Amino acid sequence: MATARQAQNAAERRRQILDAAVVVFARQGFTGCRVSDIADEAGVAYGLVYHYFKSKDEVLDTLFLERWDVMLEVIKELDADARPAREKLKTIVSFIVESYRHDPELMQVIIVEVTRSVVGRRHLPKIQEAYERIADIVARAQAAGEFRDEVSPQFAAMAFYGAIEQVLTGWIFGFLPATPADLDQAKHHVVETVCSGLDG
Repeated sequence: MATARQAQNAAERRRQILDAAVVVFARQGFTGCRVSDIADEAGVAYGLVYHYFKSKDEVLDTLFLERWDVMLEVIKELDADARPAREKLKTIVSFIVESYRHDPELMQVIIVEVTRSVVGRRHLPKIQEAYERIADIVARAQAAGEFRDEVSPQFAAMAFYGAIEQVLTGWIFGFLPATPADLDQAKHHVVETVCSGLDG
């Protein structure tokens, strides 16, 4: 039976491999790297990666689901909150922008290697869940008269998340400046751009 220390060591080694994978996927792209590249970046034996993960795909899936599930939980909690919808949407934008600020390589992997690639098809239900939860926030605001109802909640949710994703893409590929001030401004600009078209 594994001791608490052994379990902690295993968790740390697994995290080490995941962190190395972020660097490799961001640098080489998912299709352009091998499991051995991840092992080299992590400074571990090739076989150890397979001890924790069945394949390169499972490594990528794990990275995506870890972060996406946190975001889904944030949106779920906001949906149950009594604050105005505009504030809820700004909190979602802030969470995503701060995720980029904290770990831009991980966000690059999620946007470029998962949600914008064929890999994302494996995760369509999870991705769709985020849209649906954002749509719920919009629908509740429309029912309360906070937002106009000419635009469907589903379309508004897609436009809202699409705007965030495009800004992230601009930062990732250097199309948009990404200074700390730019990141802070983006939180306001995305919300104002979308919500101004929904305001009642």
